[in-house]
Amino acid sequence: MKNSSNHSYREEDQPKKESPISTMDSRFNQTLRNVQGLLKGRTIPGKILLTRRSDPIDDLSSQENSPSYQRSFSSNDAGTSDRMEKAEENQTPSKPNSNANASKLKSSTSQPEIAVKEIQKSTMGARATDSARLTKFSKVLSGTTIILEKLRELAWSGVPPYMRPNVWRLLLGYAPPNSDRRDGVLRRKRLEYLDCVSQYYDIPDTERSDDEINMLRQIAVDCPRTVPDVSFFQQEKIQKSLERVLYTWAIRHPASGYVQGINDLVTPFLVVFLSEYLEGSVESWLISDLSPDKLSDIEADCYWCLSKLLDGMQDHYTFAQPGIQRLVFKLKELVRRIDEPVSKHVEEQGLEFLQFAFRWFNCLLIREIPFHLVTRLWDTYLAEGDALPDFLVYIFASFLLTWSEELQKLDFQELVMFLQHLPTQNWTHQELEMVLSRAYMWHSMFNSSPSHLAS
Repeated sequence: MKNSSNHSYREEDQPKKESPISTMDSRFNQTLRNVQGLLKGRTIPGKILLTRRSDPIDDLSSQENSPSYQRSFSSNDAGTSDRMEKAEENQTPSKPNSNANASKLKSSTSQPEIAVKEIQKSTMGARATDSARLTKFSKVLSGTTIILEKLRELAWSGVPPYMRPNVWRLLLGYAPPNSDRRDGVLRRKRLEYLDCVSQYYDIPDTERSDDEINMLRQIAVDCPRTVPDVSFFQQEKIQKSLERVLYTWAIRHPASGYVQGINDLVTPFLVVFLSEYLEGSVESWLISDLSPDKLSDIEADCYWCLSKLLDGMQDHYTFAQPGIQRLVFKLKELVRRIDEPVSKHVEEQGLEFLQFAFRWFNCLLIREIPFHLVTRLWDTYLAEGDALPDFLVYIFASFLLTWSEELQKLDFQELVMFLQHLPTQNWTHQELEMVLSRAYMWHSMFNSSPSHLAS
């Protein structure tokens, strides 16, 4: 898209029909209207469609009270079920007392003509959507050769939990798209991992260099600190698995070696691949319920998927981590363009973006949101593929500006404390979807028009 056309979507160019926009919600509503005009008549494959439905009537159940964001899929997906999906795709459960959230997320334009019957119909449609969505995943995954682009379109909006292990292996390129080769490749890669562990980990310290000994000690210190609020990760066997994966990866990637934060990146893979064998919530899992062979396969899958993920962001973990520093600078510029009051306030208080955003990029937000939401966030991460590093900038801008109003009221010390302990502990999928929807819209507006971000 050319820069000249994008100028029409700048906030300052919009007609001033009402008082100046000061709150984040108002700015977001304006962004919604801008992007609706930009994308009118088009579909957004596998991503958020930029409209909101009116708030449901109060006497519906708490699940039905959750505002929802409509989604659209590629033009290949036609038919009645697709139209239902466009209208009802992303219905997420809300907290029992979500009136405050609902009012905060209200659309600037309501649709009072919607009657109770129509809302009940839409609720039925949402349940049907689940079935339609599963059918689409099943159809894509059942092919002799999986078309990865179609899988990415579907996965961007979330993967059904029981399909997630297979989908993640495919999205990362660890499992081949050709079904005839898949089992053989996985078997070979798992044996290769065992050979690496035998060669690099299962040896006495006398055969290691001083640097390798120090690295192994640092990993051993960091493993008990990994996701400390989830007791499952405190089991000794899990920590040993984590240690083996991290040390083996570090030895085989000497350009970076082990960097604190990589330990967090293994945890989503561990949970997803363990879910193939363990049922119930993570808190109830016991590693002793797994045979050594299964645990070995899971470990190998974690190792290879971690390797594939980090292959696309190698300079994030080399000396001085230049890749992260570059993205933090882009984040600062994007926030300045989207929300100048916040950007100006942070600058006036003397707070550098590196002081809080470095950890976000280093750990991919794992430490910032409840752990039960991490795998849903990573569905989108992995669906982005090679484009992930650049898209992270938009996700993190959306994440930060969730608290636009609050941030402008805090002084330096309060900003530091707030950003180190963000109030996300009660977040549900609803808040996460809001972050992702904003990120996609801003990416659509700005990524192909870098002049908008120039100082």
